[in-house]
Amino acid sequence: MISSDFTPGLGLAGGALIGLAAAGLMLADGRVAGVSGIVGRSLAAGQRGDRAWRLAFLIGLPLGAAGTAALLGDLHGFTITDSLPRLAAGGFLVGFGTWLGNGCTSGHGVCGLARGSRRSLAATLAFMAAGVAVVFVFRHLAGGV
Repeated sequence: MISSDFTPGLGLAGGALIGLAAAGLMLADGRVAGVSGIVGRSLAAGQRGDRAWRLAFLIGLPLGAAGTAALLGDLHGFTITDSLPRLAAGGFLVGFGTWLGNGCTSGHGVCGLARGSRRSLAATLAFMAAGVAVVFVFRHLAGGV
């Protein structure tokens, strides 16, 4: 069950840190912090000189979350399922969605919107609408599966 505690300060701090990191990558290296693109290009052949910063970025994502949890404790109030089929299905659907949308929420929602991209606005609206629909179905039609 997800906690219903309203924590605008934590959301604001997290959003500011995400924006600062995305701006830092853009200013330092001229690159967009779109995680799906960073993952895809870190695995692509022929990108050797480019791979080190991508892998460092990707390793830093869970390390940052683990460090925050170690310092501040559980901030999100929910657990992720330990069902391998659900995790695999979720991973596949996220990967398919990023392929279909030609980017992910970090690339479109954070970086693209900040650049004023209309394509990113359309993609972000689609991401959000799909999220609202999934939550509605699972909470109200599927009995909170």
